[in-house]
Amino acid sequence: MSDDTVETTQARAEPLLRAENIRAGYLPGIDILTGCNLELYENEVVGIIGPNGAGKSTLVKALFGLVQIREGTVRLRDEPITNDKAHALVSKGVGYVPQTGNIFPSLTIRENLEMGVFLRPERFSERFDMVTELFPLLRERANTRAGNLSGGERQMVAMSRALMMEPSVLLLDEPSAGLSPNNQSEVFRRVREINATGVSIVMVEQNARRCLQICDRGYVLDQGANAYTGTGDELLNDPKVIELYLGTLAKVD
Repeated sequence: MSDDTVETTQARAEPLLRAENIRAGYLPGIDILTGCNLELYENEVVGIIGPNGAGKSTLVKALFGLVQIREGTVRLRDEPITNDKAHALVSKGVGYVPQTGNIFPSLTIRENLEMGVFLRPERFSERFDMVTELFPLLRERANTRAGNLSGGERQMVAMSRALMMEPSVLLLDEPSAGLSPNNQSEVFRRVREINATGVSIVMVEQNARRCLQICDRGYVLDQGANAYTGTGDELLNDPKVIELYLGTLAKVD
């Protein structure tokens, strides 16, 4: 399918996930998000980049019902999900992997994955087989305590647990944070592999250049609002984006 065909198809299709004019924050009367927008289409990887404090993580937390949205709407397949609770969103096909605290370190890998299907425990065997096809190491080390894993391995467990409920949308908050360059590369490769299974992904990343290299489209947030939007390639080659953001945010050429 040509790029023109893809653009035409997306122009006619409704977004899988749409957030419009989102205002949200942690303290009364103080908005971190000041009217930002986001669209995610079927089978896309969308990256969210921007300086520290821009509202990137706040946006994905708001999408997942963890930060109260004061104004604006979020829709999944054109169904309103604004401020729905996290467990309700999981049942509707939205998964979320936080930047920190994303595994149960005292539990084994298998037990972590069991927690991923606590709403539908009867699906564990089926989903365990699917997830460990993507991450064979998790099957080999299923009885290993998650707290004994490396940072990269923990991230694999966290993403796998979110996949256990077979989400159509996966929200990732800084999946490469704190990892070695090799483990960062592994995470970005895995994001693309997960996407290839039919999961649409919204990924917040501080490693802006690497994020834009693998995403279909990107959003640059600044001071809680959209500053620039385009395809990954467009943003990578936009002189203003390079000058204002990539020069300080890019960690891997």
